[in-house]
Amino acid sequence: MTILILCLLIATVMPILAKVPLAYAQNEMQGGYDNKEPRAQQACLKGFGARAKAAHENCFEALTMFAPGVLVCIATETIGPVITTLAITFIAARTIYLFAYWFNIHLLRSTAWLVGFGVSLALIYFAIP
Repeated sequence: MTILILCLLIATVMPILAKVPLAYAQNEMQGGYDNKEPRAQQACLKGFGARAKAAHENCFEALTMFAPGVLVCIATETIGPVITTLAITFIAARTIYLFAYWFNIHLLRSTAWLVGFGVSLALIYFAIP
């Protein structure tokens, strides 16, 4: 169960870590990082910055699918090698997703997204008695 909780922690922190490239892109804009109106500034991003923003936001979206899957497995005591492997696979897929998004490798990004989504569904499925 420790690995499941660790994966949940990583998935929870991932949106914050994904903010780093976004903040970098904002800081590179004329005038630097706009802490007074960061969302307005983010709306003006292009290229890498726009992709960093989308990747950051998608981390929150993915978390809303993964977290319930892990929590339902813990609640129903559906814990074993398959569930652990799924959770680790999710973290790996989401990490690949971020780098693929940042570096504009769209097919790899879409594949990694699909794997992460599939894992989230599988976690819930395996918890069904």
